[in-house]
Amino acid sequence: MKRSPMELAAIATAAVPGLAPTGVATLPDDGNDFDSVLIVDAAKNRWRVRSPRHEEASMRLESELAALRAFSAGIRASLPFQLPSVAGTVRQGPLRTFVYNYLPGRQYSLEDLVSLGSRCARDLGIVMAAIHSMPDSAIDRADLPAYTAEQVRQRRLNELDAAATTGMIPSRLLRRWEHALEDVALWRFNATVIHGDLHEDQLLVQDAKVVAVNGWTDLQVGDPADDFAWLAAVHEQSFADATFESYISVRGDRADPHIMRRASLAAEFALAQWLVKAIAGGDAQRIAEAKLMLEELDSDIAEYGGQPISVVEPPRAQRAGNEEDEQPVPVSAIKNVGVADTDEATDVDEDESDANDGEVSSLEPATSAMRIVPVPVQAIPSKPAKPSTPPQPVSAPAKPSNEPRPMVKADSDSSKKEKDTAGSKVIEPETNAIPIQKLDPK
Repeated sequence: MKRSPMELAAIATAAVPGLAPTGVATLPDDGNDFDSVLIVDAAKNRWRVRSPRHEEASMRLESELAALRAFSAGIRASLPFQLPSVAGTVRQGPLRTFVYNYLPGRQYSLEDLVSLGSRCARDLGIVMAAIHSMPDSAIDRADLPAYTAEQVRQRRLNELDAAATTGMIPSRLLRRWEHALEDVALWRFNATVIHGDLHEDQLLVQDAKVVAVNGWTDLQVGDPADDFAWLAAVHEQSFADATFESYISVRGDRADPHIMRRASLAAEFALAQWLVKAIAGGDAQRIAEAKLMLEELDSDIAEYGGQPISVVEPPRAQRAGNEEDEQPVPVSAIKNVGVADTDEATDVDEDESDANDGEVSSLEPATSAMRIVPVPVQAIPSKPAKPSTPPQPVSAPAKPSNEPRPMVKADSDSSKKEKDTAGSKVIEPETNAIPIQKLDPK
């Protein structure tokens, strides 16, 4: 159910007694799940209103409410950023609208976030390390999900099986993901508290510093790599590197060395998760978009290769090519050698032996060899849990001569339509022409 800004302003007055809105502006959000607005009251206070469009989205907001209540005053004070707090709620049928105290800072697109440079990257690493250092007790109190490393791997294997049954996942990608999931060394990590839905839209930035983090609907204990998956969309690899280095400087030995490999796997696999969700919802347009992005990812990996996502090298396989490539290539043109008589077998014409100088000895049985090359691999949204907007589609990976980096490109046209974002510009609230006083988003 889509609600207009005026409707949301009216709902907010019921959620927060005494609230008298004087201005309203839309805020960017997951357009398929939520409607969000910024309102200003007579006292110049700002409030964020978030209304779910369907029951699943409403349940996610309920989970966020439990998560925010689990953050004690001590936990909040220890964090290097602010957390939202719920000022009031209103239930209308099965859906529940939430009003939050507005947090400072501005949302940035991914490109503009990267343009803030290494200072922002370092601060982002500190923020992510702080999230992963939260005590598990906060999750226990809120009765939120908690998964061990093996449970994370098994859940992903189950999701891979579900994706494979669609018949729409390229076989190369299925083999690639299956090999990574069966690579036990990749999954030896300590589960931590994770945000679970971290990406640029959840960050509020001021002076190149992350001052607040929103969107705690998927808080859980799980794989810390899931919070890094969105960085696979960064074209400037130096930004992701600086973020990870800053993260390691805080976490130290508690951070496993394979986080970025699993993050790239999670970002790739988000396309398959999105496809499964689209099929379950019967959304033909999303199904077509997901299938196209999977095919582009498969094509890019086949053409360019790229970074491995597995610790153990995948099995070597025959390179696809023309018929000449596929035919056995003889090692040498030698005579068949019998095995009945050793003397007869060694009686080779000296002239012929000279002609074949440098080739294998005539004592060696005739054989042939196949040309074998390794299967190329490459690392790259998403989001591991229920992506509501298209994951960052995969672009051509870096060619072998360049420094390896994750491969993703900017949102597709279709995904841009589903997000109320402002492209590569700094995202500010978009004011609406309604009877309420027009807001200055700043």
